[in-house]
Amino acid sequence: MAPILLAEAVKLKSILLKRVQELEIEMMRVGFTVIEKVTTPAPPIRTVSAIDLEMNDIRSDIRKLDRLIYEANLNNTVTYKEAELTIVEAIELATQLRAQARVYKQLGSHEKQRIQFSGYGEGTTYVEVALYEPEEYRKKALDFEKDANKLSGLINAKNYAVTIAFDDEKYA
Repeated sequence: MAPILLAEAVKLKSILLKRVQELEIEMMRVGFTVIEKVTTPAPPIRTVSAIDLEMNDIRSDIRKLDRLIYEANLNNTVTYKEAELTIVEAIELATQLRAQARVYKQLGSHEKQRIQFSGYGEGTTYVEVALYEPEEYRKKALDFEKDANKLSGLINAKNYAVTIAFDDEKYA
């Protein structure tokens, strides 16, 4: 059994989850048929039990992959801004950086001052005023996005450097 890259394991897990969904649909499709009352149904090409067996085998492999991926994400680190972060911490930090960038981008897209017209003929003009500097937040958004991209790149590089012991031969 040759080890596989962590990146390949993550991809394989995604493929296997999709395969389980397909098997669930197939199970429902072959599990029932409509026939005339006096006839015998033709046997399906694959039985429900055969599909169930395949599905359970794949689910077992998904659980094993999950465990191995989690272990690799806890036991391997990336260096980001002079700090050693486990991959799991780095993934969470990248997610948080992207969320912060999204908020800052929204704040940065507003005008400092915007006229709000009253819709009821009062003749009063209202002005919406930002209580912060939108340009500062636009720049912060770019910085947070850049940091998130850099960290994601480090995580991706590590995923292609780390291997895990999983036999993927039956899925190759």
